[in-house]
Amino acid sequence: MTNPASAASTTPSASPAQNILPYCSPTPLLKGEDAAAYADLATRVVALLQPSDIIEEIWVQEIVDHTWEACRWRRQRDMFINSEVPKTLAPILQPMIKKPYYGPSFTAQVKAACEAATTDQKLAADWAAGKPEAIKSVNELLASVGSSMDNVLAQTVAGILDKVESFNRLTASAQWRRDTLLREISRHRASFAQKARDNLPKIEDAEFETIEPDAVPAAEAGQKVAA
Repeated sequence: MTNPASAASTTPSASPAQNILPYCSPTPLLKGEDAAAYADLATRVVALLQPSDIIEEIWVQEIVDHTWEACRWRRQRDMFINSEVPKTLAPILQPMIKKPYYGPSFTAQVKAACEAATTDQKLAADWAAGKPEAIKSVNELLASVGSSMDNVLAQTVAGILDKVESFNRLTASAQWRRDTLLREISRHRASFAQKARDNLPKIEDAEFETIEPDAVPAAEAGQKVAA
């Protein structure tokens, strides 16, 4: 009979989002996450750990899910930080951008200030979009005041540090649960190996027990001697 766990480690899943254990809950994928990447992770983990019974299969399924979850929180933390950088960058750029002159009137000054604010927000948005001209302009403006994107990133993280720490705690929690299961598999296998070592000599003794030959009946022995 083919071991389902062994088959899972060598044969690709029929569906990219298929779980190791089809009777468990659906794969823990959020909208937009890559089902093929999850299937690849599951295949690699099963091939490495080679679950030997149903208990280990359940643990391995959870190890895959916790590993995926930890990767998710790290990825989302970085995406969140990147999304916050333009919000920090725009007000830093604002005093560096030359304001247009529309005249001495209050209305003209307000119009000039609004246009400058729009300009720094657009420049920050273009930088976030990866436009080469915007990236060059931002680097030059920051360098003109002895600053750099490292300074902007530091200010960004400082302003959202509580949220970054929340992502880090979620990541650490998923990693702790995964590592706990790995230790459980190690103890499970060590216990099984110890039982095998304890019982193997008994099995071998029973298999190769010495059988004494039956004694020859006395009457038959006497007849042989008389002959």
